[in-house]
Amino acid sequence: MSTVAAIPHVVGVLGGGRMGAGIAHAFLVKGATVIVVERDAEAAAGAHARVSDAVAKSAARGTLGETAEEALARFSTSTDYESFIHCGLVVEAVPEDYELKATALTAVESHLSADAFLASNTSSLSVSGLASELHRPANFLGLHFFNPVPASTLIEVVLGKQTSAGLAATAKGWVEALGKTAVVVNDAPGFASSRLGVAIALEAMRMVEEGVASAEDIDAAMVLGYKHPTGPLKTTDIVGLDVRLGIAEYLHSTLGERFAPPQILRDKVARGELGRKTGKGFFDWKD
Repeated sequence: MSTVAAIPHVVGVLGGGRMGAGIAHAFLVKGATVIVVERDAEAAAGAHARVSDAVAKSAARGTLGETAEEALARFSTSTDYESFIHCGLVVEAVPEDYELKATALTAVESHLSADAFLASNTSSLSVSGLASELHRPANFLGLHFFNPVPASTLIEVVLGKQTSAGLAATAKGWVEALGKTAVVVNDAPGFASSRLGVAIALEAMRMVEEGVASAEDIDAAMVLGYKHPTGPLKTTDIVGLDVRLGIAEYLHSTLGERFAPPQILRDKVARGELGRKTGKGFFDWKD
């Protein structure tokens, strides 16, 4: 299988959860050598299993272009940031917390060559703010992948104030080489996708809270009336109510009261009803 020229030969991913594994899979199936770094051996083993399972599914669907064994021969996991030393690009995919991401990105950058690129998979946090923590902010931008990564056709390319023009163009090439579509936005709270998606979801939650309609009927209105592939409440369940709450709180602090999280969202998160990953959110996922 020939490697797509626009993709760096060696790509690193920091964090191998659902999103990180999906990002690793996206680059791996297009011919890159991929290294996932996790916090400990147990987490690394989990990341390896998730990526291996995704590659096996791609092979079964006939979309891989090589055997699963050949693809996985280019994949490895580690618990050491030094494993990123030969990467042309590292994508950070740790939880959506500014301090955590800033600390992780700073640590990763210290192990990269001067001409390597660094990206954050943040869905709402300031790319310019994260860049200010780095020594080479011109080599940094946001690459906001969507869940589930293999099925999603969108990547939001977020340009910080110091992102170089050359990197902006290069990143669009990476996205196209991954078989996805790039939406390029300048850094702003929530970018384009999260800002609009969360706004709709929060209003849908308020409608449930006020007894306007059921979650099922609100989602059906958006799916059937506006051709959304999935309603805003089911999408919230898939993303995770805790994730949506974190984004809403950030947007509330930066953009004002229109993004204030409804009490129903806070209550569900407090009860551990986080959506699909816990079996219950606005919908029942146990079956």
